[in-house]
Amino acid sequence: MFVARSLFAHGALVALALTGSLSIDASAQQIYRIVGPDGRVTFSDQPPMQAGARPATVAKSVPLARSGDSDISTLPFELRQAAGRYPVSLYTAPDCGPCGVGRTMLTSRGIPFTEKTVTSKEDIEALRRLAGGSPSLPVLTIGGQWLKGYSETEWTQFLDAAGYPKTSQLPAAYIPAPATPLVTAHEPRALRPAPAPAAAAARAPAPAPAENSSGIRF
Repeated sequence: MFVARSLFAHGALVALALTGSLSIDASAQQIYRIVGPDGRVTFSDQPPMQAGARPATVAKSVPLARSGDSDISTLPFELRQAAGRYPVSLYTAPDCGPCGVGRTMLTSRGIPFTEKTVTSKEDIEALRRLAGGSPSLPVLTIGGQWLKGYSETEWTQFLDAAGYPKTSQLPAAYIPAPATPLVTAHEPRALRPAPAPAAAAARAPAPAPAENSSGIRF
């Protein structure tokens, strides 16, 4: 009885963690590295505005219809519901053994996920700011929950609690989104030199004053 209650309590905690409100929405985290005209580097989750552009009115978020860059509108109902409510993101690095194992686990279970690569110093800094501290890769996010390091047991528990099917239901034609860097760098465009002021046009000599038969000059 005690074991059953403990498992039930743990499952409830997992579900609560998934539905709890956190300040970070992992599905929307695209970090931009912005270099200003003065060379100052800043990070933002908003893309930089083009020079001279007016701030656009940002519409309120709507329920997700996509998981990362992969279309989920054609997925089976159960899988589509889970991916829309609790999108999955995987943060990996090259030559990371546990990252490959985690990727294989998600793929074999048929989990649609977004993969972000952490390779540059900017990527590492951004991940520290998002996840807090210096997390061990891979990092998995399910909805607003961050799971640091690979643990098949833990990942399975949270995916189950989020409602993902236990076996793959992905259509054969499903194409996952390619992995992309966590930080997208935006360098300022080189300013074109202002055109030199046009030289004052030489005034054409005034035409000789016309004379008429009366001898009056204008």
